[in-house]
Amino acid sequence: MRGLPLNDTLENLIARYQPLIVKVREEIAKAIYGKDREIELLLVALIAEGHVLIDDVPGVGKTTLVRAFAKTTGLDFKRVQGTPDIIPSDLTGSYILDKNTGDLKFKPGPIFTNLLLFDEINRVTPKTQSALLEAMEERQVTTEGVTRKLPSPFMVVATQNPLEFVGIYPLVESQLDRFLLRFQIGYPDEDSELRVVRTYRRRNLDDPLSQVSQVLSLEQVRELQRLAQEVLISDDVLRYIIRIVRRSREIPELMLPLSPRSAINLSRAVSALALLRGRAYVVPDDVKELAVPVLAHRIFRGAHYDPKANEEIVNELLREVEVPI
Repeated sequence: MRGLPLNDTLENLIARYQPLIVKVREEIAKAIYGKDREIELLLVALIAEGHVLIDDVPGVGKTTLVRAFAKTTGLDFKRVQGTPDIIPSDLTGSYILDKNTGDLKFKPGPIFTNLLLFDEINRVTPKTQSALLEAMEERQVTTEGVTRKLPSPFMVVATQNPLEFVGIYPLVESQLDRFLLRFQIGYPDEDSELRVVRTYRRRNLDDPLSQVSQVLSLEQVRELQRLAQEVLISDDVLRYIIRIVRRSREIPELMLPLSPRSAINLSRAVSALALLRGRAYVVPDDVKELAVPVLAHRIFRGAHYDPKANEEIVNELLREVEVPI
């Protein structure tokens, strides 16, 4: 599959997956209403082999969204609730004594899964955060000198409450940079909220997640990931991405402008978005759509991370950099 030229074969392969992609969106929408954009961003991250950070308040459906996403894409799912007492081995696993044989056997931790939902990641200590984020980058964990590969695909969706300031350990710049996308779910519109209340107000009703069906297999997910790597990005579009990144380095008040990794991640994300839209090539509008969720969490103006201010900086970069024709 690597090196496949832009031809009818690639276009036909992408077109073949479009009905399945539409079905995935429909299945997830059975459990969470009015969040088409957020569903698409999760699909972008999965296909681009990246991770997601969701900054949002409790009660907006983060867990429901991720569980429905895992079920319809065929991903093995585990969830960890962040608390200060979690240590790295609680995630990666540890050796336990087999009472029958007297031998030490490795018991894998919850990180050995396809999709790990880590709730309130900023409540665990920096040491535990580092253990998780190392696994995100390397796709492997090392315990007692033994390195073990993580399943493929492997994706982390972490959440944090942006309004909490006590008893938390904010992610540092290098850790935020490990996430391909950062976004908020936000409150639903009025009609969607009416559906939510109608659906969930009685506990004896069937769980809406039980209505969600699996659409993709793990092999199909891997195939989509391979196809995304073959999506064409012209030099003009690549230069557009690079000029956005380089323009951030000309802003004096930025302590940390965008790095070359930012351009790489944006190019991967827009390739996945193009595939989801049924195209074998990237257009500048793809870059404009994903610039904020991919880039805004990678820049810093001062000691404190300000998501809203960063989003405005990225929007200003898009206004200043000329769009290729």
